[in-house]
Amino acid sequence: MFPRFLSSRVQQLTEATSIALAQNIQQQAIATPLLDTPIITGYVHQGDRQDIPILLLHGFDSSVMEFRRLLPLLAEHHETWAIDLLGFGFTERPPGLAITPEHIKLHLYTAWQALIQRPMIVVGASMGGAAAIDFALTYPDCVQQLVLIDSAGFAKGPSGPLLAPLAYLGTEVLKNPWVRDRISKTAYFDPTFASADAAACAALHLDCPNWRQAMVSFTQSGGYTGLANSIAQLVPPTLILWGKEDRILGTADAHRFDQALQGRTVAHQLVWVERCGHVPHLEQPAATANAIHHFGAIASVPSGKPAGT
Repeated sequence: MFPRFLSSRVQQLTEATSIALAQNIQQQAIATPLLDTPIITGYVHQGDRQDIPILLLHGFDSSVMEFRRLLPLLAEHHETWAIDLLGFGFTERPPGLAITPEHIKLHLYTAWQALIQRPMIVVGASMGGAAAIDFALTYPDCVQQLVLIDSAGFAKGPSGPLLAPLAYLGTEVLKNPWVRDRISKTAYFDPTFASADAAACAALHLDCPNWRQAMVSFTQSGGYTGLANSIAQLVPPTLILWGKEDRILGTADAHRFDQALQGRTVAHQLVWVERCGHVPHLEQPAATANAIHHFGAIASVPSGKPAGT
């Protein structure tokens, strides 16, 4: 049985991992300082509390469904969470609430307080990596290790907010099935991963109320375009995990992350995923899980020198 808050589009799922994750999506009302009423927050939780918890943060216009292949592998060894960021996935989009990086971060912190309450490994993919960086810079005591998968963070945005008509036009383009299919094919090294099931997973949240308004609000906020100069200030040990054939962000930013984190007294490592595009957690989930587990072991050993690459 699927949760009742998912649309009929869920019936298009065919892969076992997709069906299983969709069946396990939950929602909880999270009280935040942003509104007088709680925000209904989407999440998935698997595994037990025997080891440090892992939190997975999805990319732009995505949801917890992005981690359908990675989350079960991580949950074999860790309590693992995936939480839908404010304005995205199956988390409520309250009318009139601006979707900004600051609001996303505050909502995520209150969700952590309500659900997890322990220092954790934060894994962010693409835009989720930028959200993870922003969270770790503000709440370093909550983040024991950081994993950045083909992460945003170095992009610079326009000098001013995007005009509303252009932002709304952008959502019309983004919702077009042909456009979404082209983006999906570009995200993979092997385009056969851009299957009908993948399309259904990527579109499942489009039926949520106020999807378009939230996308416009986030776009007008400028998104995560002011992080570049702060990346070197990150406190936690950091794994940079990057698809060698990334055609969405390219590979130059992997080296920029590596360079920015040089010289710290905590571990950092750059790991390339061969024959892989922008989404290693979907295209090479076993290699991704292994890299996270291996780095966790390295980062937990005290050292006077950074691990480097």
